[in-house]
Amino acid sequence: MIRLRIQLTHWPRRALILTDTPRPNCRMCDGEGGANRDYGDPETGEYAGTDWEPCACWDENRRYVLMPLPRRARWLRRRDTGCDPWAPGGYSDEPPF
Repeated sequence: MIRLRIQLTHWPRRALILTDTPRPNCRMCDGEGGANRDYGDPETGEYAGTDWEPCACWDENRRYVLMPLPRRARWLRRRDTGCDPWAPGGYSDEPPF
Protein backbone atom coordinates (compact mmCIF):
# COMPACT_ATOMS: atom_id res chain seq x y z
CA MET A 1 0.00 0.00 0.00
CA ILE A 2 1.38 3.41 -0.99
CA ARG A 3 1.25 6.20 1.61
CA LEU A 4 1.58 9.47 -0.31
CA ARG A 5 2.09 13.05 0.85
CA ILE A 6 2.39 16.35 -1.01
CA GLN A 7 5.74 18.15 -1.00
CA LEU A 8 7.26 21.22 -2.63
CA THR A 9 10.49 20.66 -4.54
CA HIS A 10 12.88 23.30 -5.85
CA TRP A 11 15.14 21.20 -8.03
CA PRO A 12 15.37 20.99 -11.03
CA ARG A 13 12.33 23.28 -11.09
CA ARG A 14 9.72 24.32 -8.53
CA ALA A 15 6.89 21.79 -8.50
CA LEU A 16 4.38 20.03 -6.28
CA ILE A 17 5.13 16.32 -6.01
CA LEU A 18 3.60 13.25 -4.38
CA THR A 19 6.16 11.22 -2.41
CA ASP A 20 6.02 7.87 -0.67
CA THR A 21 6.29 7.80 3.14
CA PRO A 22 7.55 5.02 5.42
CA ARG A 23 5.04 2.61 6.94
CA PRO A 24 4.28 4.01 10.43
CA ASN A 25 4.02 0.60 12.14
CA CYS A 26 7.11 -1.01 10.56
CA ARG A 27 8.97 -3.16 13.11
CA MET A 28 12.36 -2.73 11.45
CA CYS A 29 12.52 1.10 11.31
CA ASP A 30 9.72 2.23 13.69
CA GLY A 31 8.27 4.47 10.95
CA GLU A 32 11.49 6.42 10.32
CA GLY A 33 12.20 4.89 6.91
CA GLY A 34 15.61 3.49 7.75
CA ALA A 35 18.42 3.43 10.27
CA ASN A 36 21.79 5.12 10.74
CA ARG A 37 24.78 2.83 10.89
CA ASP A 38 28.06 4.14 12.28
CA TYR A 39 31.25 2.73 10.84
CA GLY A 40 34.91 3.00 11.72
CA ASP A 41 38.21 3.23 9.92
CA PRO A 42 39.44 -0.32 9.21
CA GLU A 43 43.04 0.52 10.16
CA THR A 44 42.54 2.55 13.35
CA GLY A 45 39.06 1.46 14.38
CA GLU A 46 38.02 5.06 15.10
CA TYR A 47 34.76 6.66 14.00
CA ALA A 48 34.82 7.51 10.29
CA GLY A 49 31.20 8.37 9.46
CA THR A 50 27.59 7.31 9.32
CA ASP A 51 25.68 5.48 6.60
CA TRP A 52 21.91 5.66 6.05
CA GLU A 53 20.32 2.30 5.30
CA PRO A 54 16.76 2.67 3.97
CA CYS A 55 14.11 0.20 5.11
CA ALA A 56 12.28 -2.12 2.71
CA CYS A 57 8.90 -0.61 3.71
CA TRP A 58 9.70 2.63 1.86
CA ASP A 59 10.97 3.64 -1.57
CA GLU A 60 12.56 7.08 -1.24
CA ASN A 61 12.83 7.43 -5.03
CA ARG A 62 9.10 7.04 -5.68
CA ARG A 63 7.91 10.51 -6.68
CA TYR A 64 5.14 11.75 -8.95
CA VAL A 65 5.05 15.32 -10.23
CA LEU A 66 1.59 16.81 -9.76
CA MET A 67 2.19 20.16 -11.41
CA PRO A 68 5.13 22.42 -12.12
CA LEU A 69 4.87 25.83 -10.50
CA PRO A 70 5.43 28.95 -12.59
CA ARG A 71 8.40 31.21 -12.07
CA ARG A 72 7.76 34.72 -10.82
CA ALA A 73 8.00 37.44 -13.43
CA ARG A 74 11.06 39.67 -13.11
CA TRP A 75 8.96 42.73 -12.34
CA LEU A 76 7.29 40.89 -9.41
CA ARG A 77 10.55 39.95 -7.69
CA ARG A 78 11.63 42.00 -4.69
CA ARG A 79 14.41 44.45 -5.31
CA ASP A 80 14.16 46.66 -2.24
CA THR A 81 15.63 46.20 1.22
CA GLY A 82 12.36 46.75 3.07
CA CYS A 83 13.40 50.15 4.49
CA ASP A 84 11.20 53.23 4.14
CA PRO A 85 12.87 55.31 1.40
CA TRP A 86 11.22 58.57 2.58
CA ALA A 87 12.39 58.29 6.17
CA PRO A 88 15.56 60.08 7.28
CA GLY A 89 18.46 57.72 6.66
CA GLY A 90 16.05 55.11 5.28
CA TYR A 91 14.71 54.25 8.76
CA SER A 92 11.70 55.64 10.59
CA ASP A 93 11.22 55.36 14.35
CA GLU A 94 7.62 56.62 14.36
CA PRO A 95 4.74 54.16 14.82
CA PRO A 96 2.72 53.40 11.68
CA PHE A 97 -0.66 55.13 11.89
